[in-house]
Amino acid sequence: MAETGPRHPLHGVNVSRMEGRTLCSHGSPWIWLLLEQCVENGWEYWSVVVGLVSIVCFLFAALPQLYVAYKNGKVDQALSIWFLLCLLGGDFTNFTGCYLTNQLPIQIVAAIFYVNMDIIMISQFGYYKLKNNKIKGSGSLKGVCIGWLIVCITLSVILPSQLLLRNRHQSADLESQNTLGIREMSGFICGYVSAIFYLGSRFPQLYKNFQRKSTEGTSYLLFASAMLGNFTYGLSLVLKLPTVGFHKNMYVVHHLPWMIGSFGVLLLDFFMTAQFIMYRENKTTDSSLLALEVEPLLLGDEEET
Repeated sequence: MAETGPRHPLHGVNVSRMEGRTLCSHGSPWIWLLLEQCVENGWEYWSVVVGLVSIVCFLFAALPQLYVAYKNGKVDQALSIWFLLCLLGGDFTNFTGCYLTNQLPIQIVAAIFYVNMDIIMISQFGYYKLKNNKIKGSGSLKGVCIGWLIVCITLSVILPSQLLLRNRHQSADLESQNTLGIREMSGFICGYVSAIFYLGSRFPQLYKNFQRKSTEGTSYLLFASAMLGNFTYGLSLVLKLPTVGFHKNMYVVHHLPWMIGSFGVLLLDFFMTAQFIMYRENKTTDSSLLALEVEPLLLGDEEET
């Protein structure tokens, strides 16, 4: 769900810790210790802090939806499968961009976590789809889903450790400028592809809600967390905007796909919020009408007794 790429606001300087003691003597110690990024002014400092807030928002965005789906068991009727698949596509290309451009460890770990959460949500969707359609062998189906969940959790632990070890043993000095340029361009392309996936994910869900005239079975906290995450992510990009005109234009060009992804999805989630408000009122109205219809019947029964 988080759009990261070759020039994320948390992008660190590629120097060793020994060199960093000299190069970052006036920087923020905790940011250097955690992210190996030298931050020496207030704008960059708050850009990093807000960027970390956005990562936290995206990390926990899916948990409310998983709980709601478990509670009512109607996730296959509430969510669009294309919404989930587009999220997976966006997070996978985001991870690819992070890996190709040697992003910070925290970004790579977060990207792997996003992909695994998407896979878990899709697995939950498939489980309730088969269960609600009364497919035989629901007991074995439950066992397969539990096993798949364990595999996802295991991969989310093993993959980051292996990738981080690989990056640690790789020396950036051994890579030619040509190779670095290709990797940078590949990550930039991944940024545009992930932005398209993220933007495209909202339309199937908006249409699904419109068809049902309901948002029952979906958690608004999923979209509220995404809104907060996209807002803070976009804000972290804006905070680091250079003041010089030429550098400002270059900065916008290099960050354009992630700005489009963040602020574009934020705009679409306002429409999603409007649907939650609209259809909640409809649901309340329906409940009130039902109560009015049932009440006279209950009064009639009491009079007869």
